[in-house]
Amino acid sequence: MKALLLVTAAAGVLSACAAPIALGGSVAPVSASRPAEASTLRIALPLTTGWRFRQDDGLQGAEQPDFADQAWEQVQVPHTWNRVGNYLDTSRPHPNTADTINKTQGVGWYRLTFTPPSTLEGKRAWLQFDAASRTAEVWLNGIRLGDHRGGFSRFRLDATAAIKPGEANVLVVKTDNSDPNTSPSTRDVLPLKGDFFVHGGLYRPVTLIGTSPIHIDMEDFGGPGVYATTTKIEGDRAEVEVQTRLRNDGPQSEALTVMARLVDVAGRVAAQDSQVVRIEAGQGGTSTQSLVLGDVRLWQGVEDPYLYQLEVEIQDSKGTPVDGHDQAFGVRQIRIDPEKGVFLNGRQTSLRGVGYHQDREGEGWAVSPEQIEEDVRTLLEMGANTIRLTHYQHGPVIHELADRYGLILWDEIPLVSAWTNGGAAEPSEALLADADQQLAELIRQNQNHASVMTWGIANEVDFGNSLPGFLTGGVSVVPPDPIPLLNRLDDLAKRLDPSRPTALANCCEGRIFAADAAVPTTAVAADLNGANRYFGWYYGRPDELGAHLDRFRNLRPEQPISLSEYGAGGAVTMHTDNPLGGPVDMRGRSQPEEYQSWVHEENWRQIKDRSYLWATWLWVGFDFATTIRREGDADDINTKGLVTYDRAVRKDAFYFYKANWSGSPTVHINGRRYADRAYQFVDMSVYSNAASTDLLVNGESVGVRTACPQSTCSWRIKLAPGQNRVVARASFADGPVQDEVEWILADEAARVVRIDSGALMAARSSNGRFGSDTFFEGGMAGTTDIPPAGYGRPATPRPIVGSDTDVARTFRSGTFTYAVPLADGDYTVTLTFVEPQADVGERVFDVLADGETVLDGIDIRALSGGLLTELKREVRVTVRNGILTLRFQPRTGDAIVSGIEIARN
Repeated sequence: MKALLLVTAAAGVLSACAAPIALGGSVAPVSASRPAEASTLRIALPLTTGWRFRQDDGLQGAEQPDFADQAWEQVQVPHTWNRVGNYLDTSRPHPNTADTINKTQGVGWYRLTFTPPSTLEGKRAWLQFDAASRTAEVWLNGIRLGDHRGGFSRFRLDATAAIKPGEANVLVVKTDNSDPNTSPSTRDVLPLKGDFFVHGGLYRPVTLIGTSPIHIDMEDFGGPGVYATTTKIEGDRAEVEVQTRLRNDGPQSEALTVMARLVDVAGRVAAQDSQVVRIEAGQGGTSTQSLVLGDVRLWQGVEDPYLYQLEVEIQDSKGTPVDGHDQAFGVRQIRIDPEKGVFLNGRQTSLRGVGYHQDREGEGWAVSPEQIEEDVRTLLEMGANTIRLTHYQHGPVIHELADRYGLILWDEIPLVSAWTNGGAAEPSEALLADADQQLAELIRQNQNHASVMTWGIANEVDFGNSLPGFLTGGVSVVPPDPIPLLNRLDDLAKRLDPSRPTALANCCEGRIFAADAAVPTTAVAADLNGANRYFGWYYGRPDELGAHLDRFRNLRPEQPISLSEYGAGGAVTMHTDNPLGGPVDMRGRSQPEEYQSWVHEENWRQIKDRSYLWATWLWVGFDFATTIRREGDADDINTKGLVTYDRAVRKDAFYFYKANWSGSPTVHINGRRYADRAYQFVDMSVYSNAASTDLLVNGESVGVRTACPQSTCSWRIKLAPGQNRVVARASFADGPVQDEVEWILADEAARVVRIDSGALMAARSSNGRFGSDTFFEGGMAGTTDIPPAGYGRPATPRPIVGSDTDVARTFRSGTFTYAVPLADGDYTVTLTFVEPQADVGERVFDVLADGETVLDGIDIRALSGGLLTELKREVRVTVRNGILTLRFQPRTGDAIVSGIEIARN
């Protein structure tokens, strides 16, 4: 493995032969990149309106031109029939509701009657599909044109023999997104599994394209047929090699002139070259040009995403232009150093960004270019300069936008978690061919994009025998060895595009598992290593991340390592007074927004100074659909996004990164949606990248904070009963910026403090409003519940005898102290105890108020008469100096408390 990896810009090196690279299996012909817009020498007819659709697994004969489809639904393409994922919150409208969800996986039929122009006569005709999920079979006028297996890439079928120019034509497409684990029709089509929903249908555009019989090759795995690579940059001079694959479907041999040029934004030709090649009838060939640019302007990421126009024109032997291709092209080179990370054109560049799924609430995968651009601009606002396009090939729009805005991309194929079906020891030949095809399509279709830095060949195929429940259904299995397949894909990627390194994301190497757990080492199968690590969410503490990454890096110091996933779920309708108050329910409902923010704050603290990380991608930019989750405030949604599925709400953590990454003036009050407050005294924070930030409560300043660490400023404020206006303000070079919220404090909350000890989110109580556990130091949170037996299952409550059983279910235990802010005066403190397991004499402790013992030798089991039986004790205290200190001091075993109520006398 090389210590330094060179990514030489935008294209791969092709062999001199014209035939497509053999992959060991039959592959349907695929389309060029943006051919409809690529040249005025082509005819391009978008097939958008007039489609008829029906989802029906048992339908027969629909491919026939005279089939009666008048009763079918009328749709526009792009289209999907699936609507997956809904929020449970009813306080605001949502595109998806429980009544509109459609998770059906199966066969979807599309029929279109259209009339192509008569000018198509004498030309080659191609039907191009930017994506059809998961598989597609296509007929035109009753003639079967072919099929395609794989739901994420462009493919093109030759329609020349079947099309009728100037007449009505009937196009029929059968799509199938059946679950490959249960359906033979998609059994060997990746992805086999994954924590995301595979939508069905023609969810990207369909276009009819007409070309001259002499044309740029239209059957090269979806590539444009023109491939450009920046081979050298020295000072202000650069060299770009352009290879053009040609096809002569005419009746005779032709001497063709191939002209390639780079044109700057002012319309001036910056470099050009030409070559004459002879192509025999019915054959193909390759032409190569070398373009030398002086005074070159480089593509420098978000700092200066400068794009030339790459123009290739084909002339016949008479000098008549017959075909061409135009595409934006950035001149750049990337070097990746295992010690110092990414160098873009020689400049060290810190890459920080997000993982990104392509779906949106209400649209599924059938999103518009405008919606994709809205997503990109949202991520740019946050300060991201890179996107990991997960976990499959994304469309041309996101790649073109990345080129234009300067975002650097990790592209990957849908080899996710599993690569055999039914417990097979080896992947089938059909699946190997599908993996090869999808990688070839990914590379050919996107290798001209300056934004693409690496080809991802797999995600989390290293679970070994520690597979999570969503992959196994709770059954323990031993998966096959992934290394042979990974080596095969790595080799193919290097043959197709030697200019870029390969990458893969692993989940499990170096983590602590059970003694009998065996996980394969997969990182060695690719050039670049990506670690998906969820410290503070699925395991461990966030402050353990840094040391883990250091150990992981030291295993292979010559291999560049990135953090390819990290994060936590966050429900915008769920809140906590203290993210450390109790355990988060990583697979269930208790996922407050504030906990997500805390995890990101603490993870970034570990990440930001580790310069050897060549990139970091948080998980994930936007909530997305998945049918294996019932979490937070949603069903069938992964809530780890920093923006909600419908794009309506930027979560607090979004602004943490905006303040730390973007350089854009940012002032954001956190916990803003926690409007009805449980406590009069609130520990709050503001994300601000100002030199100083002032906080006002009801018009009165409560203090100015300067040089806040990680742009996170903190205060403890006191709310008044009723409505409270909280304003954070700061001055920047361009003027003042402020944020404000309205928080409510009920009269009772001002009079009585009720703490649900050990609870991240307070339980409901008939005895009054409780807040979640806070104001504590020390101890551990616990619960009387029986832990869940498997993935995604709720804990089982154990019955408790008492009047406040939900509050009593959680507790804080150990040696710990509560320092509760209160106005000076006399109070009654009511403590709720429940013994979860100890026998008489095994747990004995004292309670001290401001250093004085107020409860002596508490033995809950002896005093309550049994396990899980509520015990309450009252004491009177006097508060001085604004703080009541309650210390729980063990004598035998651990001290414990379930609830604390402090009422003003």
